[in-house]
Amino acid sequence: MTVRVGIYPGTFDPITLGHLDIIRRGAKLVDQLIVGVTTNPSKNPMFTPDERMAMVRREMDEQGIENVTVVGFNALLMKFAEAQGASVIIRGLRAVADFEYEYQMAGMNQQLNDRIETVFLMADVSLQPIASKLVKEIALFGGDISGFVTPTVRDEVVARVEQVGRLGDY
Repeated sequence: MTVRVGIYPGTFDPITLGHLDIIRRGAKLVDQLIVGVTTNPSKNPMFTPDERMAMVRREMDEQGIENVTVVGFNALLMKFAEAQGASVIIRGLRAVADFEYEYQMAGMNQQLNDRIETVFLMADVSLQPIASKLVKEIALFGGDISGFVTPTVRDEVVARVEQVGRLGDY
């Protein structure tokens, strides 16, 4: 029996309720879902790769999603997917702008390896506006992020903001 392995890649800086929704739903589509935590220096990460992997692992444990593993990578996605034995890449879509970018990436990835399919999952309507970048920005300006992340992640983000310092006063 062939085990269907899927990859859900991202920076997860921090992991949001939107990410958790895609992970929960993506895990139903495959036998094993690998959450690939990658680096993207252009995104100005708040947390180190190890901190983000620990954060995602903890959230998987708390959510009780058993067929998910968390693996860090710093390579071309398709090379990582091949090394993991994946046949599916799972990507979440929030808006039309996401689709345009993801469509282009899926086409490029297909050119690199046409044996790995990309599956797009639409974000839950209530979660569509959530983006890690915006969560960090809101937190850095002292805003309440509790509607966008779990309480534990909120506490971690708030603690990090206290370390680096808030931005602006009014």
